[in-house]
Amino acid sequence: MGVLSPRRASALLWGVVGALAFLVVHGAYLLSGGAFLGVGPIAGVACAVFAATALGSYYAERRFGPFAARFGGR
Repeated sequence: MGVLSPRRASALLWGVVGALAFLVVHGAYLLSGGAFLGVGPIAGVACAVFAATALGSYYAERRFGPFAARFGGR
């Protein structure tokens, strides 16, 4: 097994998806005429979204993984 377990790798990838989704929504906000707040605050929020999404998906996979395996999900 490598450095990352499959569950950790999955959680990190979901974190990346969450952060990129936030940046897409922020880009749409800017295109609709919203004010640009600066790179620092946007990067901070994107990192917070990354962490929250990664931790949430790690917990959810641990919590609901046995349920999915029992009912044919895996």
